[in-house]
Amino acid sequence: MQRESQLWYNKPASQWNHALPVGNGRMGAMVFGGVHSERIQLNEDSVWSGGYRDRNNPDAKTALPQIRQLLKDGKISQAEELSRYALTGTPEYQRAYQTLGDLFINFQNMPEAADYRRSLCLGEAIAAVSFTAGGHQYRREVLASAPADVIAIRLTTNNPAGLSFDTRLVRNRLCETTGAVSKDTIYISGGEGIKFVCAMAGVAEGGEMTAIGEYLVFRGVSAATLYITAATSFRFDNPMRICQEILQNAKDGGFPKLREEHIKDYQGLESRVAFSLAKADSNLPTDKRLELLRQGQADLGLMELYFRYGRYLLISCSRPGSLPANLQGVWCNDFLPPWDSKYTININTQMNYWPAEICNLPECHMPLFDHLRRMYRNGQETARKMYGARGFVAHHNTDIWGDTAPQDTYTPATYWVMSVAWFCLHIFEHYEYTGDKNFLAQNFELMTDACLFFADFLIENASGQLVVSPTVSPENRYWLDGAQGTLCEGCTMDSQILHELFNAFEATSQILGKEQAFAAQVATMRAKLPPTSIGKNGGIMEWLQDHEEAEPGHRHMSHLFALFPGSMISPEATPEFADAARQTLKLRLSHGGGHTGWSRAWIINFRARLGEGDEAHFNLLELLKNSTLPNLFDDHPPFQIDGNFGATAAIAHMLVQSTADKIYLLKALPSEWPAGEISGIRAKGGLTVSLTWADGKLEKASFTASHPYCGVVICGDKQLELKLNEGETFEWIVLSCECN
Repeated sequence: MQRESQLWYNKPASQWNHALPVGNGRMGAMVFGGVHSERIQLNEDSVWSGGYRDRNNPDAKTALPQIRQLLKDGKISQAEELSRYALTGTPEYQRAYQTLGDLFINFQNMPEAADYRRSLCLGEAIAAVSFTAGGHQYRREVLASAPADVIAIRLTTNNPAGLSFDTRLVRNRLCETTGAVSKDTIYISGGEGIKFVCAMAGVAEGGEMTAIGEYLVFRGVSAATLYITAATSFRFDNPMRICQEILQNAKDGGFPKLREEHIKDYQGLESRVAFSLAKADSNLPTDKRLELLRQGQADLGLMELYFRYGRYLLISCSRPGSLPANLQGVWCNDFLPPWDSKYTININTQMNYWPAEICNLPECHMPLFDHLRRMYRNGQETARKMYGARGFVAHHNTDIWGDTAPQDTYTPATYWVMSVAWFCLHIFEHYEYTGDKNFLAQNFELMTDACLFFADFLIENASGQLVVSPTVSPENRYWLDGAQGTLCEGCTMDSQILHELFNAFEATSQILGKEQAFAAQVATMRAKLPPTSIGKNGGIMEWLQDHEEAEPGHRHMSHLFALFPGSMISPEATPEFADAARQTLKLRLSHGGGHTGWSRAWIINFRARLGEGDEAHFNLLELLKNSTLPNLFDDHPPFQIDGNFGATAAIAHMLVQSTADKIYLLKALPSEWPAGEISGIRAKGGLTVSLTWADGKLEKASFTASHPYCGVVICGDKQLELKLNEGETFEWIVLSCECN
């Protein structure tokens, strides 16, 4: 079923955005594939720019009542000025994610290459480079093994003279020490706040190898293997000792065993889902296919490949025990990257995990919850010190330390307290897909304290509604009395997130039989939240007043949270608001919206939720044409990985959508996908779903329950009452079901 299995190119990468990524969750590498010299850029997820600091502004609590009064009085500019002084973190910036360094391999006497191929196999998670030179064959394989915890590079040739090259690890001038640990191992070390060690061991077959200075030097070898690992003081007291132990284990096991165990481990996750579209084959290089797509040539196989690549990237940068995927996953080429390559948590980090549950990778979701727990104590301190509130809170950014104080002085984003509430919806989503009550119980404290913060922080506005104040609608501005404003008393997104959070908390309280008195208080709070409203332009109002937007084509579409990833707006339950959401999208797009990769990915999910398959497909094409780099990384610009993950989730939602008791099949099937199949997709209620369709109509679907299920399956004009016991499978032979 899986046809599209490789990204491949007929030339080396000329820049970082063309290189191919491998990763094992904790470590990542970008493979350039040079012939005469190879560069492999390296990352380790805990290499950041410094240590933890208490950045909570001590003047926030004192200034908060005055800021709120200024907003009540309509004195927006004064409220924003005081917020800039009193609500900004001290210092204003969090820590930055950084490159670990580079591996350079310089070959001696390498002739010019022919028959060149650089590839990334998504079925095995192996990057390869192969070519002929001087009549002999050369091949390299690069993989990032999770079981062995190393990046391994295997170099081979059938040249009787063998391979001669030298190799070293480099981190420009920011290394404190470099050199040899032993006759076959070299290292680099350094770091500020967080100390790191990166070490590489070499194994030669035939010929000679020796460590000289900071180089491993190979002469006349028929094959060579390089093993690279790294460790930091964030996790370990003695990073060097950890690196040596990991490398020794890798050498003792040998490359064939390491490769076999790597593939088995990776395929245990990757092979759960398969997706294919009819007539989707191509034998062209990936960059050429992308170029032809931009010229208007159809390529369904590229969409297959893009979907599979998105799951590959999540497996490669987010594994149990690793840090969560940041703005660039785990792949970062800089010391001071764009937006610090940290965690932007007013949508981007959340979007990274949209495919985790539906695309059958719940294990890859775990680092997000680990990090939320890392934020918990800090968030309690921020709530107490800055706002005099109980519970816990965070703003629109966090870093490796789980920093929860405000970041930047960028008013349209900085003074926003909703990220923890949004993250807690991921907790409930994981439960909805898995039915794991133990997981829900383990994280109930986080949900409780997220609600507790708002029990203290919400205030009544002039209409008697409970609102967040101060707040912003990320990251847009409005016009008021001829001036632009950002701060406000309540906005639509805040109320929508809180509706979802309070609903999830009440449901969890009932499931676990805990905090029922507080759940009743939360229900009372929910009833007083401002409702979502329709404005004079026919779209969803972004603020509680019908302000004119300063940027009507803004990349954020915050006021459509209730459509996706929320659930309060749907064509089935709220058709009037679904129509208003369509009008909102029309207005945004007519003014240039969707111009960033992640924003376009969000639009595809909106269209899927609305059941608009052709519109979803059009926006997927726009994402590939305008916001996708040659290596299929998402382009903000610059590179951000969230668009990859958002679009991967959107493709799944075009085919399968679910609530607690309803499953919608092919709700947003594009006319351009007349036939295809997908297997292994997950639905809420603990179901694994597989579909086959032809001529735009569902032919059959199968459902396997991980625990007892009772609900309704809907495909166009047909419905199925579905009751399954744990482990039971049912196959629905439909034939001729109209999908839309």
